[in-house]
Amino acid sequence: MIDRFTSYRRQWFADATAARADILGALVVALALIPEAIGFSIIAGVDPRVGLYASVVIAMVIALIGGRPGMISAATAAVAVLVGPLVRDHGLPYLFAATILMGIIQGVAGLLRLDLLMQFVSRSVITGFVNALAILIFMAQLPQLTHVGWQTYAMVAAGLAIIYLFPRMSKAVPSPLVAILALTAISMGLGIDVHTVSDMGRLPEGLPSFAIPQVPLSLETLRIILPYSVTMAAVGLLESLLTAQIVDDMTHTDSDKRRECIGQGGANIAAALFGGMGGCAMIGQSVINVTSGGRGRLSTFVAGAVLLILLALLGPWVGRVPMPALVAVMIMVSIGTFSWNSIPNLRRHPPTSSVVMLVTVAVVVATRDLSLGVLCGVLLSGIFFAGKVQRMFAVERSLSGKGDQAVYRVTGQIFFASVDRFSRAFPAEGSARHVTIDVSAAHFWDISAVAALDKIVLRLRREGKRVEVIGYNRASADIVDRFALHDKTGVETGAAPH
Repeated sequence: MIDRFTSYRRQWFADATAARADILGALVVALALIPEAIGFSIIAGVDPRVGLYASVVIAMVIALIGGRPGMISAATAAVAVLVGPLVRDHGLPYLFAATILMGIIQGVAGLLRLDLLMQFVSRSVITGFVNALAILIFMAQLPQLTHVGWQTYAMVAAGLAIIYLFPRMSKAVPSPLVAILALTAISMGLGIDVHTVSDMGRLPEGLPSFAIPQVPLSLETLRIILPYSVTMAAVGLLESLLTAQIVDDMTHTDSDKRRECIGQGGANIAAALFGGMGGCAMIGQSVINVTSGGRGRLSTFVAGAVLLILLALLGPWVGRVPMPALVAVMIMVSIGTFSWNSIPNLRRHPPTSSVVMLVTVAVVVATRDLSLGVLCGVLLSGIFFAGKVQRMFAVERSLSGKGDQAVYRVTGQIFFASVDRFSRAFPAEGSARHVTIDVSAAHFWDISAVAALDKIVLRLRREGKRVEVIGYNRASADIVDRFALHDKTGVETGAAPH
């Protein structure tokens, strides 16, 4: 218990240097969250304060109870695109109720250890997910770069120059923060005509307040919100767990995925109770935080707290931050997020891995649906894996005695994808009256494999052959004993006479 408390405390305050880096990184994140939260609110069809309050609450709560220190969670497009019809047809209170149920579902998922399903997401899918997000982040900046004056392009170029060149002079302050502050001062001082944060939407005034959604507690309400809640919970957990894995790789540390699931649930419940929409982890903001030096829980908490202060006390000033400055930061995020090694790896990696990565990217970019892209990638990975493993077996036939004894030696994996080839490896016997099937170098994985063995043994017996199966390993013997239709195996001896 003491060790766990000590570890948790270190995730907050490792040392003074880490705390300083956490705070500076959080300042950049807080400023970059504002236009995104407003944009996500517009996507969901709600007032900008709904997205902004959600970002404040989710960031602060997940810092306390989440499982991945340094990862930023807030209102996201992945969740916002799902709730538009709910808000349009039933109103804002139903969105809050659906978000609470979303949080409950995520908490239950964590208790049931559904985070372990991430083990089935291959590296190719994760790479495709990352590349697709990088492309989407860049594409999201295009509206700010079209039908604008040369001043916008000049400021974006200047912002990128500061971001990439300032670290050569000093790393004391994150270069994205320097870029935002410098371009804001230039824009305000020279009166440059560019879009600002206030052009995205009206910033809220005051603090979020606690309120229980005013919806009827009935089965009809549950019928309305349940489909939305399940979908939001699934998408939110998927994006959060994938982002957590990416941050793990960037920081060379591990995270508690089960705790992250429960933490996401608690954060979404809290967001709904304070007038916010649902959200999840944000890869773009998490990359900003990590590259700016943020590693601990303090960075996530301060990002939410600073965002709250900016909205409550400095709203008019924040509204004057030029959008080109934030566009430059997000372009930096897009460049840093994209896995550039994946391009030359297309030729070095197996073709199936490259296909999985490219399909994941294509589906996500085409549909803007992260969950659909990952699902396609996982299914394709499973198909390719099954196709590879189903070829990893062989059957060799030999004759002994006077040619009246045939021995089949089976090696490899027998399961649903390989049973057809397995069955075809046993043709009709000729003169051999005794058939031995040696499976000492094989493994039977499922009932499809057992059924195929049943079919072979019973067919040979109908031909008048005496059949004996020998050499089961313990696991194969167990599944054959339980599900086979022909004679049961002898587990104790490892042999199976038939």
